[in-house]
This record gives sequence, structure tokens and C-alpha cells, in this order.
Amino acid sequence: MRVLVIEDEHKIASAIKKGLEQESYAVDVAFSGNSGYDLAVSESYDLIILDILLPEMDGIEICTKLRAESIHTPILMLTAKGQLKDKVTGLNAGADDYLVKPFAFEELLARIKALTRRPKEILGSTLIFDDLTLDTLKYEVKRGGRIVQLSSREYAILEYLLRHANRIVTKDQIIGNVWNYDADVLPNTVEVYIGYLRNKIDKAFPKSLPLIQTIRGFGYKLGAED
Repeated sequence: MRVLVIEDEHKIASAIKKGLEQESYAVDVAFSGNSGYDLAVSESYDLIILDILLPEMDGIEICTKLRAESIHTPILMLTAKGQLKDKVTGLNAGADDYLVKPFAFEELLARIKALTRRPKEILGSTLIFDDLTLDTLKYEVKRGGRIVQLSSREYAILEYLLRHANRIVTKDQIIGNVWNYDADVLPNTVEVYIGYLRNKIDKAFPKSLPLIQTIRGFGYKLGAED
């Protein structure tokens, strides 16, 4: 497995490289946007770890240009803590997932493994699971071809679940990735919004299989019942 790390903070880049090499990954590192972009278009990688704030060419521009050139290598984007706008911009530019700094190496490794084994469920700007689709550019959700009206918060939670389909996510993970960093959100709030989503995504389509599962003691999972 070959990974490209584009990160201008040498200490972070070196730590990622060392950790991944211990997991038997082959790792190339670029410390600037231009050098990272040149490697991404000239070499073959299984995954790109891409920081947003880079000298010469930022991560958003790199991501946009790679997708425009039909380079569909999975991209895990690194963002500054609490910068929700950067996350949204990065995902809309074509990134497959994001991770907020600072992060534990174990979480980075888990995200990498999930991205590299993920089937092609993402077509352009559209996330697909079963008969459920979410267009990240039009902010449009459909099930069975029928439009589903969601609030902005419901939409954000559903997008997070879709991007982590078939994986258990905790309430804390949902809070940390959907609400602002300094928001005062209780775990019960997540339960309420999951209930809203179930009503609109599952209960409103009684002929379709329920997709939003509660994994008691752990969290939630978007996927067919086991």
C-alpha cells in the first residue's frame, strides 16, 4: 500500500510517515503544495493524506485540480481544529474524508483502512448507499428517487453517517464532526436528531429496509440490519 503525505509541518509529516511505515505502508512525503501536486499526478498512490494549509498551493486547490484531471485516489484531508467551513469546502472539492488536528495515530490509521477498503459508493458529488443518495453540491437527499426534506443539521448528520457507512460511530464522534468545536451539545441531542432522521429516511419508506441502526452501548451505524 502506497501513501502520499502532503504536509508542511515537518514534525507531523515525519510522525505520520514513521507510524505508517511501521504498519508496512510505503510512504512518500511532500512539504509544499506544488511538490505534492506533482507527485500526485505523476505517481500512483492508494491514498493521499492532504493538509489544507500549505505553501505555494493549498490543499483545496490540489484536491480540486486532481479531481478535474480524473484522478480519483482517495483523499484524507487534514483540517485545523474546529474549522467546520474548511471541512465542508474540502469535501465539496472532492476529498473523501477529513480528520481534525490534533489527532491520535490510531484514528488516522482507522480512517486510512476504511478509505482503502471502501467500495466505490461515491460518484462525483453524490454519496450512495442502497437506494439512498445525497448530493453534496445540490444539498439534495433522495430515497428511492423521492426527495427527502431535511434540516441543515439532519443533513449534516446523514452525510457523516453516509461517509462512514457500515461503521459504528459514537455520539461523541457525531457531535465533534457535525457541531462547532465550542458548541455545548448533550448526547441526548444526537438521539433526538437520529429520531428525526429515522422518521424521514426509514419510517417514511415502509417498503424499504431500515438503514439507521442503533448499536446499543456504542452508537449508530448506517447499514442493513445484521
